[in-house]
Amino acid sequence: MDEKLFEQFEDSGLIKTVDRPAEGIDSSQKVQLNRRGNELFNKGQIDTARRIFQTTGYSDGLIRVGEHYLEKSQPIDALKMFKLAHEHTRCDMLIEKAALAIRKLLEEEDTHE
Repeated sequence: MDEKLFEQFEDSGLIKTVDRPAEGIDSSQKVQLNRRGNELFNKGQIDTARRIFQTTGYSDGLIRVGEHYLEKSQPIDALKMFKLAHEHTRCDMLIEKAALAIRKLLEEEDTHE
């Protein structure tokens, strides 16, 4: 495998991480928005809740959205949520699983040549 391919992503990684909490929102507004995001999440309006949690930087909400994505077999979306929430343990777990899957595919490819 050409390792140079990954060198272009050294600083930024493969997951978009520029999403940062919006500036100019005071703590009382964040509390209100996070409550609304929790209500929406509990009603199953996951994408709207996700947008709120990304806007406020609410890591617990982002983690819950990430867990939801895992349950729906969307590991890339889950990884992004965990990355935004700075949830390194879950990120590492997903990256390790992806690496194992890729390794297995490459080994299978080698045996079929």
